[in-house]
Amino acid sequence: MAETLLLSESDLRACLALDAASLDAVEHAFRLLATAAVAMPPILRLDIPEHNGEVDVKTAYLPGLPRFAIKVSPGFFDNPALGLPSLNGLMMLFCARTGLLDALLLDNGFLTAVRTAAAGAVAAKWLSRPESSRVAVLGAGEQARLQLAALRLVRDVREVRVWARDPARAAALAAGLQGVEARVAESVDAAMDGVDIAITTTPSREPLIQPRHLQPGLHITAMGSDAEHKNEIAPAALAACDLYVADRLSQTRVLGELHHALAAGALKDSSALAELGQVIAGQHPGRTSAAQVSLCDLTGTGAQDTAIASFAFDRARAAGKGFVFNP
Repeated sequence: MAETLLLSESDLRACLALDAASLDAVEHAFRLLATAAVAMPPILRLDIPEHNGEVDVKTAYLPGLPRFAIKVSPGFFDNPALGLPSLNGLMMLFCARTGLLDALLLDNGFLTAVRTAAAGAVAAKWLSRPESSRVAVLGAGEQARLQLAALRLVRDVREVRVWARDPARAAALAAGLQGVEARVAESVDAAMDGVDIAITTTPSREPLIQPRHLQPGLHITAMGSDAEHKNEIAPAALAACDLYVADRLSQTRVLGELHHALAAGALKDSSALAELGQVIAGQHPGRTSAAQVSLCDLTGTGAQDTAIASFAFDRARAAGKGFVFNP
């Protein structure tokens, strides 16, 4: 009888961290998207507007990996007022050969948080200038903190400016950053002035970054716009970037920052658009000059979920974590 490994959030936190190995797992998933026959259907999305909630279901099969994941990821953004986290969820990991359930990962969104932050770091590794050290982060939630932690694995971050609609949360994030000069910015303009990298981590429905914020050499990692109604980058700002890179163009055309630029008619020629996996695999040039302005539009892919779930499963088995049961 087949056995299934049940892993709790505490099991997963005990054996997996935001480190170089987890970044490598996510980077490999991006490379496979460009070089292998990855099976990744469109995102299944359920909106629950009366409770400011949404549920995404993502999956992908990555050739060469013995398992594939199906992830259910709810986000209910009024939850903090109830003393509850905004995000939670779980992943199911199946054997790619038999379809049997190998593991149930009750991660409460932990693995999604790790793989999202890892994707941001991979984007910065391949698209930002190597000497980048000054960073603006828009937003002050968990993902803002994790994006900064991941970025510091690939860039020597020395200065961080934090802007958020809630100044108290921005101050708390800045105060918790160790080993860098961190301060709260009173406006997006102040946050963006003279930085090398900008990371947008909000659920904003109105653009935050405008054309005036673009400066030579800037790299922007935009990861908040994972639904049609979310928009952090003004269409004109996206059109003014020298290099646009998506995690998956078929997704960003319908729910990412690219979606808004296309809908506004700001982007007349989309032939030069690229995917991060293509840059990693050498199929498309990344940054070609220090003066270029680059933007990576991250909406989150099922490939990332399968990669991080498989990585976590291997780590957990090696560490003897979890509970084995026969379903």
